[in-house]
Amino acid sequence: MASPHRQRRTALDAQRQEPRAHWLLLTVILLSTIGCLVVAGLVHGQLGESADAPSSRPVAGTAPQMVLEGGPIVDPGRSDEPGLRVPNRHVVLTFDDGPTQWTSDILDVLAARHVPATFFVIGARAAERPDLVRRMYAEGHEVGLHTFTHLNAANASPARLRVELDQTQLVLAGATGHLTDLVRLPYSSQPDAVTASDWHAMRGMVGYRVVFTDLDTKDWQRPGVDQIVAAGLPTGNPGAVIMLHDGGGDRSQTVAALDRLITQLRQRGYTFDTVSSAIGAGSAWRPASTIQRVEGRLLSGVVIVSDLFVRALRVLLAVLAVVAVLRMALVVVLARRHHAQPRPLDPGSGPRPPVSVIVPAYNEELGIAATVRSLAITDYPTVEVIVVDDGSTDATADVVTALGLPNVRLLRQPNAGKPAALNTGLHAASHEIVVMVDGDTVFEPDAITELVRPISRAEVGAVSGNTKVGNRSGLLGRWQHIEYVIGFNLDRRMFDELGCVPTVPGAIGAFRRRAIADAGGISTETLAEDTDLTIAIGRAGWRVVYAPDARAWTEVPATLSQLWRQRYRWCFGTLQAMWKHRGSFAQQGAGGRLGRRALPYLLAFQVVLPLLAPIIDVAAIYALIVEPSAIIVSVWLIFLLLQVLSGAYAFRLDNERLGPLWSLPLQQLVYRQLMYLVVIQSAASAVYGTRLRWQPMRRTGEMTLPMAMPRPR
Repeated sequence: MASPHRQRRTALDAQRQEPRAHWLLLTVILLSTIGCLVVAGLVHGQLGESADAPSSRPVAGTAPQMVLEGGPIVDPGRSDEPGLRVPNRHVVLTFDDGPTQWTSDILDVLAARHVPATFFVIGARAAERPDLVRRMYAEGHEVGLHTFTHLNAANASPARLRVELDQTQLVLAGATGHLTDLVRLPYSSQPDAVTASDWHAMRGMVGYRVVFTDLDTKDWQRPGVDQIVAAGLPTGNPGAVIMLHDGGGDRSQTVAALDRLITQLRQRGYTFDTVSSAIGAGSAWRPASTIQRVEGRLLSGVVIVSDLFVRALRVLLAVLAVVAVLRMALVVVLARRHHAQPRPLDPGSGPRPPVSVIVPAYNEELGIAATVRSLAITDYPTVEVIVVDDGSTDATADVVTALGLPNVRLLRQPNAGKPAALNTGLHAASHEIVVMVDGDTVFEPDAITELVRPISRAEVGAVSGNTKVGNRSGLLGRWQHIEYVIGFNLDRRMFDELGCVPTVPGAIGAFRRRAIADAGGISTETLAEDTDLTIAIGRAGWRVVYAPDARAWTEVPATLSQLWRQRYRWCFGTLQAMWKHRGSFAQQGAGGRLGRRALPYLLAFQVVLPLLAPIIDVAAIYALIVEPSAIIVSVWLIFLLLQVLSGAYAFRLDNERLGPLWSLPLQQLVYRQLMYLVVIQSAASAVYGTRLRWQPMRRTGEMTLPMAMPRPR
């Protein structure tokens, strides 16, 4: 057999050779999530410019006088010529900020009245609704650019503005196969309002016709249908470019006003044109290249996928929020019921069944003495303690021998792992009731009595004790203390009420040997031998219960690296046990109850939710940065308050001081993310088929116990 040193090197080499593609995949997923959120933000207006016109940056000088005094259709390349006007008794209906759901209604009205129009589309929204852009083209309307994000062009650099226009052109190319030469600047109105900064931006639009307006209906203010119609009617009979909106908010008033406006203009003898036909120019459309069409379709695809992803994410967040609240309520209600249940009867002065205590130990030199002493001073009358030294390379065996306790036996074996050590102890045990104890755990004097008490019921095959954190002085220890009280022990109360306890912890648990035999013994097939054995006992028809008064104090990892190794092994082993016992879902009786209650719960809250958590966290951070909202902060604070309240109740049930709960918000912000990464690593290892070795924790022997532990006589 290989030496322990060589085994450790082999395990380290295997760890180094383990694929790391899942971290790259996680990075890609998170970056893709951010990308989808950004794209969806551009489409729906959370990013880019707001609905209110931002102030333009000042630029020295003024716009050319010919532009200020000319018509609304301007060629930026000809500053010495006035803008063109629409002929008398001709009007051009223009619509900005679409396409949106209101665009379809507007197109229906235009089609019914046989009226052409010009739509100035925002590229991001056009990418989301290319079907509406295709309909505009097919029904004879013109389409112009309104930038990609509704950007105030006066504040943009020439490069940024060019990107905004080019991306919008690509969207048109992907939707219609054509480009356009029309532009309308966001936040623009009549030509006499053009500022020096506006003109500075327009000088970079050579090759486009920039379209302003003669009549601004200000329908975006929703002033009422009558006012929109009145604002869209020219005084006298001059031609006019009329500005309306098909996006940017509720446009029901615009839709209602449009039909009336068309009717009144026709009654006054007006002809309806597009921008190009009004000035006698050729069509604004020109064919796009094949590459532009392909790029445009890809861009639209990215926008559509991003929007679908964000919609699904919103639904997911809502569902998870509801599930989280329901879970919290369920756990607290069932824990309360469990606490109210009468304790099993005390055998009193009658004979109590003798108990064998098995302590598997590997390199437990620092803590084994406290463990064995606590077992020796128990108030239980008949106890034999079997310490199985699993090939320790330190002085574990010597420490046990030096104690010289009469009811303690020491067995030695080559290093074979914790399950093998437990099987060795089980084979040597003399009694039917067996208590299993980790080598870093200190029992309270009445712990064995409280463990054995529920076994007085014939249907009970195993009992889980209450594991308490002994080294809770530091922040990491305090977080684990909170996790043990809230996450582990509160859940065990719930599982007990539901009759489906999935884990008797290795630190403190009692078993009938007959139940272990019915379960097929202690398996070496998983790294979570405690969960594996507990589920197997439940599937064999035995009841597993939780005894909160059976308390034992254990040493938890004192460093992040040690915590990572421990939780990685726990999580990986739990996944193994869940997969091994997946058949319990279709089982009848107690096994089916465990398979249909406990395993889905573990899968949902210990696997699926942690795997989704990084995406949820990224979405939450994005929402807080991009769209700061009191609602988002309030929801988070409400969840935190609910966690604090449920935590306080769990601490009360366990007779713990509430002081450590001050660190719960920090735990949610830091510790929780570490646990999520552990689950991701474990799930990836399971997919890779990695054979993870059992890795013991490095002990410090530093524990602060709440009671004086007298030395045995």
